[in-house]
Amino acid sequence: MNRDEPLARHAVTMSADQDASGSAGGATAASARRIAHLDMDAFYASVELLRRPRLRGRPIVIAGRQPKVLRIDASMRGVVTTASYEARQFGVRSAMALAEVARRCPDCLVVPVDFDEYRRLSRMFKAVIRSFTAQVEDRGIDEVYIDLSDTPGIAEGRGRVLAQRLKDAIREATGLSCSIGLAPNKLIAKIASDLEKPDGLTVIEAGDIAQRLWPLAVRKINGVGPKADERLAALGVQTIGDLARQPLALLLEHFGNRYGHWLFEAARGIDERPVVTWSEPKSRSEETTFERRLHPQRDWRQIARVIASQAESVAQGLDRRQYLAGTVGVKVRFDDFRIVTRDVGMREPNADPVMFRRAAFEALARVPMDRPLRLLGVRASALEHAAQRLRTGGETATSAQAGGAPAGAAAPKAPPPIDDLFSPGE
Repeated sequence: MNRDEPLARHAVTMSADQDASGSAGGATAASARRIAHLDMDAFYASVELLRRPRLRGRPIVIAGRQPKVLRIDASMRGVVTTASYEARQFGVRSAMALAEVARRCPDCLVVPVDFDEYRRLSRMFKAVIRSFTAQVEDRGIDEVYIDLSDTPGIAEGRGRVLAQRLKDAIREATGLSCSIGLAPNKLIAKIASDLEKPDGLTVIEAGDIAQRLWPLAVRKINGVGPKADERLAALGVQTIGDLARQPLALLLEHFGNRYGHWLFEAARGIDERPVVTWSEPKSRSEETTFERRLHPQRDWRQIARVIASQAESVAQGLDRRQYLAGTVGVKVRFDDFRIVTRDVGMREPNADPVMFRRAAFEALARVPMDRPLRLLGVRASALEHAAQRLRTGGETATSAQAGGAPAGAAAPKAPPPIDDLFSPGE
């Protein structure tokens, strides 16, 4: 997401205390809500340290697919997926080139990426959260928003007691720590979760905005990116408090109607977005990383078996949940970490494993196979629910219909929650 763009939100009705004077009272109307943002601490690195406790206290980065832990070397190619807190003390950050890491932190260790394990732990900690409440918005493999407004115990200690119980339950189940921000809305909760990392718990009420948020850099607002930050700095705006003191007319003049209004409200802690527990899925995919490099000619049979298996699995997963795909594609990562993708459009949206296999092989044939392979994947996109297609008069091709069920038989079930359909982070 482009951080220069405001997050999607409901329209906000401006009340009398939301004027250009910089009053922070705008969050009061939503103060009855208790929204938490939960963020796992250095998630990938923390998962690896669970498996390699001898590395605790040492600077590490997660990067690459090498078979073992290596000491950083300036000749290494690739970029950092994430870094431990010890590495971050040297200025190491995600997406930094490994050569730059070697310059900043010569003693850093490079640990290979293991997305299967990260997804497994992600499912575990999210299951713990859902044992407290079903009001959970999945925001990726390592973070969620939680609406705790109606959860028993939320009134105790301004919600701190319940939030601590949640943190303790996650640590007991996974061995991992997380940081929680608890606030009247998602915008403030997101800022709060980052203030006391790692293993933090920060509670911010509507009345705390001026004291707790306004001294912070304006970049702390999720939705203010580097470009907007530069433009705000040119106006003399460095902190959230500086932004809150700007007249609405000035913000509209420099940032336009939509983003200007959003900046004006964000500085005052105004955010009426709900916690969204379900959203229409956009894709489903499966990937396989190989322990050894596969030669495109000598290992063709293994490559074909993997692609066929992935295509069938993706199709069957969609079919079970009554989704159809309009596009099937493949992803190939070569031994030099170059990634190539190719897509094939389906004549009609379907979830037929045979048609998926054909499309996947057609897409794979379009990939220049000029180097050994490290990863293969199949992805289905342009999804729609079969019930919607039947309502609009379209035909569907699912495995059930391929077996002879009439196209106009019983209407498919309503779409399931997105978390039942896809692995986190896909």
